[in-house]
Amino acid sequence: MAVNRVPVLKRCRSLGLEPLYLGIDKKSTRTLKRANRKVSEYGMQLKEKQKAKFIYGVLEKPFRNYYLKADRMQGQTGENMMVMLESRLDNVIFRLGFARTRREARQIVDHRHVTVNGRIVNIPSYLVKAGDEIEIKEKAKGSQRYKDILEVTGGRMVPAWLDSDQENLKGTVKELPKREDIDVPVNEMLIVELYSK
Repeated sequence: MAVNRVPVLKRCRSLGLEPLYLGIDKKSTRTLKRANRKVSEYGMQLKEKQKAKFIYGVLEKPFRNYYLKADRMQGQTGENMMVMLESRLDNVIFRLGFARTRREARQIVDHRHVTVNGRIVNIPSYLVKAGDEIEIKEKAKGSQRYKDILEVTGGRMVPAWLDSDQENLKGTVKELPKREDIDVPVNEMLIVELYSK
């Protein structure tokens, strides 16, 4: 599997992104040297795509597949794509507060710590549906790791489309998110324009 080894703060700086969107509290004090350079229309579209891929931790091929799937669905392509990215299992684990970052959430899913409706799911890209019950496995619940995670994520806001029970490490998907529920600073229309060329 391809792994992105670029330092997170450096990548955030180049994309003009706050590290808080990734669950990271650090701040970079450096400034971008090419900040005043004029960016072409294609450059802006590419930057938005890279931003979305970086936030959700998705590589190019799966990301393009999300676009193609969203294009075939009813409604606006950009909104459909953002809803699909937001309803990935690793993102839902992050949103429920069971992981500090999306990368950590991906690892938790990979290590078979997560059950969806009572069945173990170890696919980070698994798309959750309305009514799904997500829970950390009984065996893993007592580990120190989750106590440390809950200390950090305890004050984090859980989106309205999710219901979280942090004491029992359980969560429910009340409904699929709408575009206004997704607080990610990505202009999906530019991504659609880029792919529809």
